[in-house]
Amino acid sequence: MSLSKIVSSVQNISEAISSVLKIDVTVVDDCLNRIAGTGRYKQCIGESVSKNSVFSFALCKGESFIIENPGQHAVCLKCEALKTCSERAEVCCPIKVGNRAIGAIGLIAFEEEQRNAIINDKDNLIEFLNRMADLISSKLLEQENTDKIELLVKNLETVIDSVDKGIISVDHDGRVSRYNKKALQLFHIDEEEILNMNIKDFIENINLNNLMGHNKVVKNRQFTYKQNHHQFRGVFDSNPIKIDDKPFGMVFTFSNISEVLNTVNKITTGAIVTGFDSIIGESHCLKDVKTEAEKASNSTSTVLIQGESGTGKELFARAIHFHSDRCCKPFIPINCAAIPEQLLESELFGYEEGAFTGARRGGKAGKFELANKGTIFLDEIGDLPLHLQAKLLRVVQENVIEKVGGKDYIPIDVRIIAATHKDLETKAFEGEFRQDLFYRLNVIPVNIPSLRERKEDIVILVQYLLNKCNKKLGKNIKEISPCALDILKNYQWPGNVRELENSIEYAVNMCRGNEIQVIDLPNRLKNICKSFKETEFEGITSIKDLEKREIEKALKHFGNTKQAITNAAESLGIGRATLYRKIKEYNINQ
Repeated sequence: MSLSKIVSSVQNISEAISSVLKIDVTVVDDCLNRIAGTGRYKQCIGESVSKNSVFSFALCKGESFIIENPGQHAVCLKCEALKTCSERAEVCCPIKVGNRAIGAIGLIAFEEEQRNAIINDKDNLIEFLNRMADLISSKLLEQENTDKIELLVKNLETVIDSVDKGIISVDHDGRVSRYNKKALQLFHIDEEEILNMNIKDFIENINLNNLMGHNKVVKNRQFTYKQNHHQFRGVFDSNPIKIDDKPFGMVFTFSNISEVLNTVNKITTGAIVTGFDSIIGESHCLKDVKTEAEKASNSTSTVLIQGESGTGKELFARAIHFHSDRCCKPFIPINCAAIPEQLLESELFGYEEGAFTGARRGGKAGKFELANKGTIFLDEIGDLPLHLQAKLLRVVQENVIEKVGGKDYIPIDVRIIAATHKDLETKAFEGEFRQDLFYRLNVIPVNIPSLRERKEDIVILVQYLLNKCNKKLGKNIKEISPCALDILKNYQWPGNVRELENSIEYAVNMCRGNEIQVIDLPNRLKNICKSFKETEFEGITSIKDLEKREIEKALKHFGNTKQAITNAAESLGIGRATLYRKIKEYNINQ
């Protein structure tokens, strides 16, 4: 604590004492700095007092005392001003806070009349001066408490202004009493305007008396704000301000629904960023599709991605989104075939409070609302029920949604990317899918080739997936044997890249060395390999070439010893002599 905080009050008290007693007054702090003074001491404010002065003595002893004969008192003998001192008498009193002396106040007589006044009434003057010292210390304590309160208020204001919600407190009549900066931003109003407003200006039809009368706490109540050419849909919470269970007002917190949904989307989808470089392959057909998709990303038109299961339709959808100017906005995927029909409508469009039994209080935002300003990916769109196709058509045409149980249309700005593994055009002509919706969705078609249409990509994909599985499973498998790779290259892959990835992961789990062998592959691949070897031919191969190849394989397997030649001949179904003749005929190196 320091008297420097209240120098103005100390000076006022000093002048009041001096005017009543007709004696000069001066005050020093605990560092012996003069902080107040009257008469000849007024011009000395700010100067330091001698360490051997009476003030130093009062601070050290913590007691009041009087010097009737300056220059003769023991305290005076060490004072630097002993020979030049003009004081005739002095009363000095410490200023204490608790047991600590934080300063001293003194009455100084320079004239005989003043000296006589001090000596003749010294007891009362000492008592009076102690009271003044107490007054000064109480002023300091009061200032300290005021500073603490101001700091607490500043801390609370900083905390409240740091909250990403608009906060408004009102009195029992609903008049605004406090607010934070977010509230001004949210409602587009200034500080002068908000203090003249009532809570009913923010929330129409609110029954404040009912809320306060029942001390109700409200959570996630939706409202629509329409003032000052500014409109938004929001949610609010309210809590009563109570003292001894009596209501004195309420505190409201407000959020813009769009901002809340945007925050949710950043948390849930922000980390899954996909670019076109994540789509692995160098085949011409894949490059052509990637080029088309990149062009589509620069548009806001709807995209229909068609391709077999496992070809990477969602990967393309994400790449289109993250390559567009909506890349920092939400990407919301939903599988139309994975959600029960009775729940799909509420998942897509959301619902209002009380829309059906078990509906969440406050309602729920649907996927379209979550995707506002961003992209929604409707996977397996071919499985969307017909009655929802009509509702989706309105969304595509008018850019509005209607929640289940809702009465109002909500405007949205969402780019739609749909996908299917079915022949949607055929379904449309057969009446199983709305033709008008098909044409609305098929503005930019993207047809992804199957893996068997781009077998030249298998080698690149295998290496990529091998590295991926190594990281996932903590393995260090460096390569795949030529025979195993041949099987992968010749398999038809009905499950496309997804099946290939699963097969590589299986092989990595089964492999006990640094190279994947045929034995490590899934059984379905090995079985198909056997069948393939029985029927495989590349074009029309001559009998001689086939015969030479099989002899070379037999020799490689059995070796070049006499017994090995015998075994090789038996496996080929010919005699040893015939085998020797064929080796010579085909110029086969043994």
